[in-house]
Amino acid sequence: MRQFLLFISVIAVGILFISRLFYLQVYNASSHDLYEDNAIRKVYDYPKRGFVYDRNGALLVANQPSYDVMIIPREVEPLDTLEFCSLLKIEKQQFINTYNKAYRYSPRLPSVFVPHLSKEDYAVLQEKMRKFRGFYIQKRSLRHYQTTIGANVLGDIGEVNNAIINKDPYYKMGDLVGKQGVEASYENTLRGVKGIKFIQKDRFNRNIGPYKDGIFDTIPEQGKDITITIDAQLQAYGELLMKNKRGGIIAIEPSSGEILTMVSAPSYNPNLLVGRERSKNFTKLYNDTIARPLYDRSLLAQYPPGSPFKVINALVGLQENVVTTEDRFYCRMGYYIGSRRLTGCHSHASPLAMNDGIAQSCNAYFANVYRRIIDKYEDAGDGMNVWSNHVKSFGLGDYLGYDLKIGSKGRIPDGDFYDKWYGENLWVSTYNVSNAIGQGEVEATPIQLANMVAAIGNRGYYYTPHIIKSIEDESIDANYTTPKYTTINKEHFEPVIQGMFDVYNKGTAYSLQVPDIEICGKTGTAQNYTKINGVKTELTDHSIFVAFAPKDNPKIAIAVFVENGYWGSRFAGRIASLIIEKYIKGTITRTDLEEWLIKHSLQNEYEKPLSDKPFAINGNSTLQLVEEQEYLQLKKELDKINKLDN
Repeated sequence: MRQFLLFISVIAVGILFISRLFYLQVYNASSHDLYEDNAIRKVYDYPKRGFVYDRNGALLVANQPSYDVMIIPREVEPLDTLEFCSLLKIEKQQFINTYNKAYRYSPRLPSVFVPHLSKEDYAVLQEKMRKFRGFYIQKRSLRHYQTTIGANVLGDIGEVNNAIINKDPYYKMGDLVGKQGVEASYENTLRGVKGIKFIQKDRFNRNIGPYKDGIFDTIPEQGKDITITIDAQLQAYGELLMKNKRGGIIAIEPSSGEILTMVSAPSYNPNLLVGRERSKNFTKLYNDTIARPLYDRSLLAQYPPGSPFKVINALVGLQENVVTTEDRFYCRMGYYIGSRRLTGCHSHASPLAMNDGIAQSCNAYFANVYRRIIDKYEDAGDGMNVWSNHVKSFGLGDYLGYDLKIGSKGRIPDGDFYDKWYGENLWVSTYNVSNAIGQGEVEATPIQLANMVAAIGNRGYYYTPHIIKSIEDESIDANYTTPKYTTINKEHFEPVIQGMFDVYNKGTAYSLQVPDIEICGKTGTAQNYTKINGVKTELTDHSIFVAFAPKDNPKIAIAVFVENGYWGSRFAGRIASLIIEKYIKGTITRTDLEEWLIKHSLQNEYEKPLSDKPFAINGNSTLQLVEEQEYLQLKKELDKINKLDN
């Protein structure tokens, strides 16, 4: 019996050893455990990011080689710190701070010590890396922007933070991620997939070769190329016209919803946010709280839409059957209730029907239409809800769902909004009649107004605005190819479009006509207030303009906001007409508009709130002409852009 007991014990111990070895070699050798194994060094192989092209195939974003100095803190041995810092061109205190940060992240995992060495610095350092245990050089690609325009469109890439790492385990300390613009929106497409090599180390911490002959190693997958909807030449032209001005321009192709240009002014060169100088340059741009170059006014800025909003009220009035195209309303330089003037107006013929109401931008006409819409219903709150739902069907008052990371909701009030202000059943349409003319509580972003005018040009539908045109070996989201319909019947659009056409023929944009192009537009002027020393102060009005062209089967719809730009046709209208002509004809005949815009600066308007000197209000101050040297430079850039298009 004892013989069998001994035999059984030997067999049992053997099985136990075999089981343990099987576990260690099979289960414990999984790629997941390899990341935790201190005897194995992990070396990531970073893929090249996908290229970015404009709608015409022009390369906008490529890659350039970059070299990061990596650190594994627990492997660092005593070194000549001064020599190492000299080679890396950093201060000793930075060395200490970075080392401590890396150690807190993980003593045994690699992290970036100094990012983005130049090829020259890499060549010098590479020869001496053997002297610095615990450090090694890792190659990766860095962005190379092939243009100086479109910073708000293209965005940039930067190091991940802890929040991103905790949210997505794909990223490790020191990895790069899209921060803004297209780089952020299409990060997963552009970044590709990292490869990894597992290197076996001996007990002296020396590399002895690939772990298990590299069976767990993976190769990187290059990021996919994308083509965006932006026309690079049109973008450059828009940015040039907005020099020395602040505001936003959005142009959309109505038949597809593709964003043709997306200008935010002032802007900056996207190459400023590349390489070792990125942090310093970003801080400088971020701390400019006056011009705010990092603030994308085309997507984020909420402005009163002003007179362009009147065409929506005309459409809602027709849909609700409270007004006809022939109904006429008197204007006595404004809209009155008894002797009380609720809103002013400029001088024009009176009374007016709808066509002239739009063409002459009559405030009194649209105040009457607005009140008829609200007062059609017994309860003002119900009327307000009906009005609000119609307006929101044009994409106003909510996020549009486009493929960019940022945006503002805008504001279209409803009945509940005013019930909270005044109390239920304690208000009537005269309380908010300024909504009729795009003032009051109504606010919109440039992209929302561009989308609104695209829907009008399409006679009642729009496609969600988007920046992506195509992705290598993929199709784009169906959301961008599915039309969204407004609540307005198609037949109501023609008289309103004719009114917008007459804005150019005989109305407020008569001087902005472009030969051989039928443009339908609407000028706008929005009041502009700020607080100076705690006192609400009125500054020069904003200039607003929306348009689409041609009248039938439009190719472009545009919204332009110019802060402190006086009135609609002065700055925004000129810019809109030029961009429309540039896109449709590829050349400029209205060189007088072009010359005027590059000559005139609004910098003095933006400096007013910073000055303790008295200043004029509402267009009574003198426009500042740019200095001759700057004008000549702008003219040179303009000629270069025009020559490229021709």
